[in-house]
Amino acid sequence: MNGWTLAATVGLAGGLGAALWGVATGPLRRRVVAQNLSTALACPGMLLLAQGYGRPAYVDVGLVLALLGPVGTLVFARLLSDELAEDPPRAWGLTWTAAGLGAVAVIALCAATGPGRAMVKLLVVGALLVGGNVMASRALSGGFRGVRRG
Repeated sequence: MNGWTLAATVGLAGGLGAALWGVATGPLRRRVVAQNLSTALACPGMLLLAQGYGRPAYVDVGLVLALLGPVGTLVFARLLSDELAEDPPRAWGLTWTAAGLGAVAVIALCAATGPGRAMVKLLVVGALLVGGNVMASRALSGGFRGVRRG
């Protein structure tokens, strides 16, 4: 076991364990935030595993998670908008923590990878991960100012 796989194991076991517990229990507002958090933690884990095992194909799994995770959260926000309007989730601390951890993982992987196509792919995954999860959290907490709920 090298440092990359150790970091992935710690992140996946600790973070995803807590996120899955949050998805399975508690009020609706906590469950949708935990669902968003689970994808925000699984994506950097897959990127770290790709580096740890030397398998660039795992980066594609991270890319799919970075794309579909926030989309799933937006679908939940849309479908559950009436219930969430009564008691909107406020998890900006978790959102920025997950975004920061994702950014740190991507920066460390970019430094290890070096310049090239793989680094560009990692930067795209990182931008999708951070931007998508921040946008999805904003949608969960009541939407964007000036946009009507439709």
